[in-house]
Parts: sequence; C-alpha cells; structure tokens
Amino acid sequence: MNMSTEKKEFDVLSLGEILLRLSPPNDERLVRGDVLRKQTGGAELNVASGIAMLGLRTGIISKIPDNDIGYFVKNYIRFCGVSDDYLIYDKSPDTRLGIYYYENGASPRKPAIIYDRKNSSIHSLNIQDLPEDIYGKTRCFNTSGITLALGSEVRECAIRMIRRFKEAGALISFDVNFRANLWSGQEARECIERILPYVDIFFCSEDTARLTFGKTGTAREMMKSFTEEYPISIVASTQRIVHSPKRHTFGSVIYDAREDKFYEEEPYRDIEVVDRIGSGDAYISGVLYGLLAHNGDCRRALEYGNAYSSMKNTIPGDLPSCNLEETDRVIKQHKSSDGLEMIR
Repeated sequence: MNMSTEKKEFDVLSLGEILLRLSPPNDERLVRGDVLRKQTGGAELNVASGIAMLGLRTGIISKIPDNDIGYFVKNYIRFCGVSDDYLIYDKSPDTRLGIYYYENGASPRKPAIIYDRKNSSIHSLNIQDLPEDIYGKTRCFNTSGITLALGSEVRECAIRMIRRFKEAGALISFDVNFRANLWSGQEARECIERILPYVDIFFCSEDTARLTFGKTGTAREMMKSFTEEYPISIVASTQRIVHSPKRHTFGSVIYDAREDKFYEEEPYRDIEVVDRIGSGDAYISGVLYGLLAHNGDCRRALEYGNAYSSMKNTIPGDLPSCNLEETDRVIKQHKSSDGLEMIR
C-alpha cells in the first residue's frame, strides 16, 4: 500500500446513498408521536463528514433529487465541509430521496429503524454521470457494502469505480457494513470477494467475518487471514459491548500486514450514549484521518478511530461534529488518569 503524501484535490472521495432521517424528538416513539425531526445521513456521507471535520479535504459521490429535498441535502453537506462537486441531480419524474425512521431506545426497549429507500435516485447512478478526470483527484476512495447491496446497477457501477480509482493510484477503503435487510450473507460474500483484490484498507467486524465470510479462529486470526488471501494492507475490526442502549464500551483492533503487527488500546468504557447511529462510520473517519494525516501510522489511526467513534455516540444525528482539537484532547485524556470536569 502506497500511503502517498502527493497533493491531490481530495484526500478522500466517498461513494454512497444519502438518506433523509426522520426521528421523533427525545425518546418519543414512532407509533404515537406526531413530530419528526428532519436530518441527513448515510454511511459514506458520515465518513466523509467526519474526515472533513478533522481537517482533510473530502467529497461525496451520490445522486439526489433535483428538488427542495435535494437542496436541503446539498446545504447540509456543505455545512459539514464536504464537497458537493460530484453530487448528481436526478431530474426524472420519479426522483426520490431514500428515507429512514429512527427512534431511540432505553433498556430493555432497543432502538429501532424503519427503512423506506426502495427505488431512490441512487439506483439510477451510472458511471457515465461522472467526469473522466475524477479518478486521479483523490488519495483515497471509500465505499461500503451498503452501496453494493442497493441493487445490481449501483453494484456494477461501484465495482467499476473501485477499479478505476485503483488504476489511478488511489487507496481503496471498504467497510463491509453488512445489512441483513438489504441482502443475504451469501450474496454479500460473493459480491465483496470480487472487490477484495482491489482493497487496501478493510473494515470488518468479528461477527461479520464469521457469519458472512465463514471465518474461524480468534478475531486476530480472522483479520490476518484476509491479508493472506488478498493484497489487503490494513484490517480494522471494532469491538463494542452494549451494556444498555444508553451505556456502551467501545474499542478496536487494527492489523498492519506490512509490519505483521496488531494495534490495540484500552477501550472507552461506559460511554453515555445519546445517539449511536453513525458511530461506526465515525470510527472509519478517525482511522482514515490517522492513516492519511500521519503517513500510514496505525497507532495514530487506532487512537483517532476509537476516540472519534466514542465521541459520536454522545452527539445527536448521524454526522459527527467534533474537530481535531477536541478529538486530540479526548485522546490525551483517555491516556491519562486525570480529567477536567468541564472545559472552560
């Protein structure tokens, strides 16, 4: 893996569906509340947003409606510091933005999500929609299994883009992010194995490694096996313990195949969860920031990934809103036994 510091227009370009999130305020329920808060989210946008907040240049590749809902999304993306240069606007009569409804949980009731994303504008995305010079403009290209699971047309477009970005010298970052309501484990495995020869940085949980890819052994053995079967340089796996919907412990392991070395640190314990949606994406933001800003340093990537994900759990909505200074302060505090009660 070439962690080039060559100056490109973008540090990361991320491909994925952008969704409208509708949630009842506070801990109200979908079945009885009459008010919904409108927000924007989507795994790949969450990743791009987090990296931008930390100080690198990012952009999102997606297709959205050419109407007021699409403009709401565009404005939200710009507010997050993410470039909308490669947003494609759908002018068809059937244009629509995918929606998901989310309600908070409180033990013993779990959080819940309802999707309404079928036939959204992203399904008509075509590689011809993008300019030919896009492939040489970024140091890293990121996408996830959610994008590959949306449908055959999006899937083939994404796979072609992965190959084109790889040929142009970009690092390929891929998060399995398996969703059982989008496709089966067998479908996911067959598709993802097609793109793993192009992947440099691979995000896969222990459960997904076992259930989707049929891996056996310890978590570390499974992580290493991916790099033995494919030319993957870095594998990252999160480790979340859910004590209750509002109290989590979070950590991760990163394996660097270049050095044959595992990286791990003390997890963040007893996180006070306000909203867990997007916390896995925030982890990817932190890891990619650490790798790109610190010349492939997996120790820094681990620290930023764990801290950024833990912080996102404490923030409402999908998107993180923590800058580099705040994140560095949390990392420093995590390594120390001392901590200020309040920042002032």
